[in-house]
Amino acid sequence: RENLRPELRLLAASATTDAAGWSRVLGRGGPGGAPVVEAAGISYPVETVWAPPARPVRPPHGMRVDPAQLTHVASVVRRALAERSGDVLCFLPGVGEIARVAGQLAGADAEVLQIHGRAPAAVQDAVLSPAGHRRVILSTAVAESSLTVPGVRIVVDSGLAREPRVDHARGLGALATVRASRAAGRQRAGRAGREAPGTVYRCWAEAEDGRLPAFPSPEIRIADLAQFALQAACWGDPDAAGLALLDPPPAGAMAAAREVLLAVGAVTTAGRPTQRGLRMARLGLHPRLARALLDGSAALGPRRAAELVALLSEEPPREYGDDLAAAWRRARAGGDGYASRWRAESRRLERAATERDPAGPSPT
Repeated sequence: RENLRPELRLLAASATTDAAGWSRVLGRGGPGGAPVVEAAGISYPVETVWAPPARPVRPPHGMRVDPAQLTHVASVVRRALAERSGDVLCFLPGVGEIARVAGQLAGADAEVLQIHGRAPAAVQDAVLSPAGHRRVILSTAVAESSLTVPGVRIVVDSGLAREPRVDHARGLGALATVRASRAAGRQRAGRAGREAPGTVYRCWAEAEDGRLPAFPSPEIRIADLAQFALQAACWGDPDAAGLALLDPPPAGAMAAAREVLLAVGAVTTAGRPTQRGLRMARLGLHPRLARALLDGSAALGPRRAAELVALLSEEPPREYGDDLAAAWRRARAGGDGYASRWRAESRRLERAATERDPAGPSPT
C-alpha cells in the first residue's frame, strides 16, 4: 500500500486479536492509527462457575495432557448436566482428548457428539441442527467461531488449546498443548449466551485466570516460517526487516527457515530467491511440498505427484486412516467434502507442475 497500491483499503477482522496493535500497523504513517470498529452482536448474560480440580494435575507437556485433567473435565460435564438445563458445549484441545472424555461420559443422560476438523460431515450437520433431546458436544477450538450451535446453554472449558511449535533442530513443525488465552476463554464462554442466558464452567481456579496470556501466541513467533521467509525473499526483503508486521519474526526461526530454503534450492546463500524458488513461491505450498511437487512430477508424472502432494497438504478425515496409499485410493473414489477439495487441489497443482520450469533440474 505504501509503495505500490496507495488506493488499497485493508480490513482486519477478529474476535480475539490485539486491536490496538493492528490499528498501529494498518495506520502506519498516519495520525492516531487506523480506526477500530467494534461490533458486539447479540449476547445474553453468561454466569461463570469456577470448577478447578480437587487435586493438582500435571501441566500439559508437548501433546500430552494429564489423564486426571480429562477425568476432571468429564466430571464437570456431568455436574453441569445435573445443575443446568440445555445442551453442553465442552472445549478440549484435540481429537485424542475428545475421544477420551467421550468414553468417560458413557451412560450420561445425553447424546455425546464429537466435533473437530476431521469430523464427518454428518456429525457436523447434526451439531448445527436443532435436536429434540439433550446433547453434549465435545469440540476443539473449531467451535470458537461465530457459528451458533442450537440449544447450547452451557459451556465447559478445559482451559487448554493447541498451538504450532517448531523443532528447529529438525526443521519440522508440530502441535503443542498450552493454556488457552483469556481472549479465547471469553470467546468460548460467549457460546453459552448466543440464544439465551447461559453458564460457563471453567476447569481452573479464578486466581489462575489473571495469569493466563491475554491473547493467543502470534503464529509468527511459534510456527514454521519457511513459507513466510520465501515470500519475504521474493519481496526483496529476506530478513523481513522492512515489512509492516504486528510482531517481528524471531531471528532464530528465520535462520532455521533460510536453512530449509537453501536445502530445497529456493534461495541463494545471500537469501535471494532462485528462479525455481520464485516458481515454488507461486505454488501456495510449504517449500518442502513445493519441491516435492516439482521433482516428483519428473519421477512420477505431474498427475500422481500433484495427487500425493495435495494429500499431504491437508490432513484427511480420521476415517481415511493413517496409511498414505489407502488414503490416496479412498480420496480418488470418495464423494465427501474432503475428496472434492482434494480433487480440486490436485487439478490446480497438476496445472502448476506442468508449467515450464525456468530453472531446469534442481541443483540439490
